[in-house]
Amino acid sequence: MSPATLPPLPDDATAAVVVPALHAGGAIGRAVASALSQDLVAEVVVAAGDAATARAAIEAADGDPRLRVVDNPSGRTPDALNAAIAASSAEVVVRLDAHAVLPDGYVARAVQTLRRTGAANVGGRQVPVAEQGFARAVAVAMVSPAGAGGATYRTGGAEGPVDTVYLGVFRRAALDAVGHYDARFTRNQDAELNVRLRAAGHEVWFDPELAVEYRPRDSVRGLASQYLQYGRWRRLTGRTHQGSLSLRQLAAPTLVLGLAVAFALSALTGWWMVFGLALATYAAALIVAAAPFVPAMHLVPKVALALGTMHLAWGIGFLLGPPRMTHVEASRAGDADR
Repeated sequence: MSPATLPPLPDDATAAVVVPALHAGGAIGRAVASALSQDLVAEVVVAAGDAATARAAIEAADGDPRLRVVDNPSGRTPDALNAAIAASSAEVVVRLDAHAVLPDGYVARAVQTLRRTGAANVGGRQVPVAEQGFARAVAVAMVSPAGAGGATYRTGGAEGPVDTVYLGVFRRAALDAVGHYDARFTRNQDAELNVRLRAAGHEVWFDPELAVEYRPRDSVRGLASQYLQYGRWRRLTGRTHQGSLSLRQLAAPTLVLGLAVAFALSALTGWWMVFGLALATYAAALIVAAAPFVPAMHLVPKVALALGTMHLAWGIGFLLGPPRMTHVEASRAGDADR
């Protein structure tokens, strides 16, 4: 599709930072403070799903009139994002998560990149940060080729057009044109929005100079739950937008199916060495994949465990598909499929 053309950003363009937040009373203050400290930010809108988070956001703003808190009774991220966007009016919309902090100069750089490239959405690197425990292993796994899944926003790379970016800084005109976030997508709503932006002829642009720190999960259970949801909702994105799946995204479900077949064969024949060999081969591959990226060799087993958890949970989630939708959501999904 030919590139869509957006009107030039005005010289005096300002930005609105939108923050979906639920049970984030301990973190939202840092997010709000980092947003209010940015140049060009005229509005910070927190869509809060609970009263404690709303109070913490107001306290962090310390009377700054640029903060606005709106209710998000559903607690769902896409509803929060859409409510915050609707409550703002700036020409540029900056997504910020409640547990993230914007570095100095982030918004000004992003606006400059929007203006320079003509893109509809720009973003940069997701930088996982953890000093100890299992979270440190997850941080290493996330930026390794075996854990990043080819995502430029995790591995880094040259500036240019990409499929998706972390968080995102959007032209409001482009968001208005494609209809904001799809409320069906409890997870993966950012990637789904970027699919629609690109289908409309807009560019999603990666700028490696933009980076936001991210705190990864600190337990196997938490990581597995997170990646199970990622896989389930990516399945819905693929179903809704035919052709949006890449071959690399089919690797994890293929792995799960392969291990399941090996288990079934072993159970039917009694030759458990078939399943054992499959597991041993996969475990060895994880160790080989982890070893070049660990800062210390004693982390190799934990990083391998993190990689395996990410692969298997994502693959199982993809095969399961999204949770059963309500009748209204199913109707919308049918409309989108058509």
